[in-house]
Amino acid sequence: METKMKINSFIFRSLNFIKKNKVYSLILILILIVGAFLRLYKISEYMTFLGDEGRDALVVKRLLLDHDLVFVGPGTSVGNMYLGPFYYYFMAPFLFLFRFDPTGPAVGVALLGVLTIFFVWYLAYRWFGRRASLVVALLYAFSPVVIIFSRHSWNPNIMPFFSLLVIYSTFKFWYEEKYSYIVLASLSFAICLQSHYLALVLLPFIGIFLLLSFIKSKKAGKQKEFLKNFLISVVIFLLLMSPLVIFDAKYNWRNFMAMKDFFFERSDFISNSFISPFLRFFTIWNLVFTRLLASKNILFGKIVAFLLFSLSFLQVIFYLKRRVYSKKVVAFFFVLSWVLVSVFVLSVYKEQIYDHYFGFLFPAPFLLLSFFLEELVTFKRYGKFLFVPLILLFLFFSFVNSPLRDNPSRQLQRTIDVSKKIAEEAKGQRFNLAVIAERNYEGAYLYFLELWKEPVVIIDPQRASETITDQLFVVCEYEDKTKCQPVSNPKAEVANFGWSKIDASFNVDGLIVFRLVHNPSGKPE
Repeated sequence: METKMKINSFIFRSLNFIKKNKVYSLILILILIVGAFLRLYKISEYMTFLGDEGRDALVVKRLLLDHDLVFVGPGTSVGNMYLGPFYYYFMAPFLFLFRFDPTGPAVGVALLGVLTIFFVWYLAYRWFGRRASLVVALLYAFSPVVIIFSRHSWNPNIMPFFSLLVIYSTFKFWYEEKYSYIVLASLSFAICLQSHYLALVLLPFIGIFLLLSFIKSKKAGKQKEFLKNFLISVVIFLLLMSPLVIFDAKYNWRNFMAMKDFFFERSDFISNSFISPFLRFFTIWNLVFTRLLASKNILFGKIVAFLLFSLSFLQVIFYLKRRVYSKKVVAFFFVLSWVLVSVFVLSVYKEQIYDHYFGFLFPAPFLLLSFFLEELVTFKRYGKFLFVPLILLFLFFSFVNSPLRDNPSRQLQRTIDVSKKIAEEAKGQRFNLAVIAERNYEGAYLYFLELWKEPVVIIDPQRASETITDQLFVVCEYEDKTKCQPVSNPKAEVANFGWSKIDASFNVDGLIVFRLVHNPSGKPE
């Protein structure tokens, strides 16, 4: 009953807001429509569909059709760790609704991306002001890096929304003392953690504000309410992570040991030097603001990063000196803390930082920018004079580097075409499969071949007589075809097939598909 009342209240307040702010609401709706267009336009042609995406689709297909419950998620690219299974369950309804077309989960990610645009606007509006909130929603909608990771199905791509939910919930339970939001923070953090383990960067941030909230609750006599919600949040977190724990217990805590090795025992990835993170801090700060706000333009990114850091430093000194603690100022400190803590923890990681590594931080630079844009507008006439050109400059770089200006890769259609050719040439007979490529493997092709019930068999060296068939199809994706060498390629899927020779080859969408058969003598023919 209480939930129903809250929903009705939310709907009433939303309709009342639209009624009182018709033009403003129309602009916001247009921004969301543009954001949806940028994420959904020819999505099946632009979306990434390689081995990882095929692997995920295959797991979800088996979940839906074979009722094969999933207790563990995708593996990480470094550290030999496994994530939790949440993303697979997120994919499931979209894959089902789209009749097992992999475009479905990509659309699901895109829609969540549109919802994130709204969420960025909402927080900027509530914390900083009307005008800047619309601007940063527009900039977030147009950001090339954000668009790229909102247009295909991949577990890190849901992190921006759920990390923002963590931040929103943390602010609610800390600043507004609404301790029920601790539960929502725990739930959304568990989802982030199952999206990518670098979401652990959020843990010290959440921990700091949990401690501050606990101290605050003791002073206000609300300690019992805080502890009750905290205990509920712990239970929910453990329940959400329990499938991974069950999997780990079954396999001798392999995942736990891999995490322990990665974070505490290996020096390959995590710096054990005290000074190193401080030296790398500004490099990572520049990287985050260049990739997200400056649309990958290095010079503009350095300027933006320098200005926002300098202005933030000056604002902190000004507010602390004047003892100004309005909600707007507190929210500024809060967002700045999110960025500073996250960038510092990322600085501990010694290897290259890829864009998806800081997916949990995607909305943060935009929220920080919204504070300064709102301040700029109120800064007499000079601020208003700079406001529009500055926005146009951000949008210009977003347009120049927009991923929609590139030709679509058509990876999905190419995978379908190649899979159809293999099925056609196999003629219903059992076959093995291998992919020779720089950054791809068999997952994408296996998805369609298994979906169509083609008799593809994965070679198991321990059951060689059962799993090695009479034919092996090798897909070569190298542009330089001299690198293919399907007969002598050292890849396990080729080598395990044994001595072979090329029986036939086919050109499909610029790729070469080889059909190999056994050649016991090993002599070239």
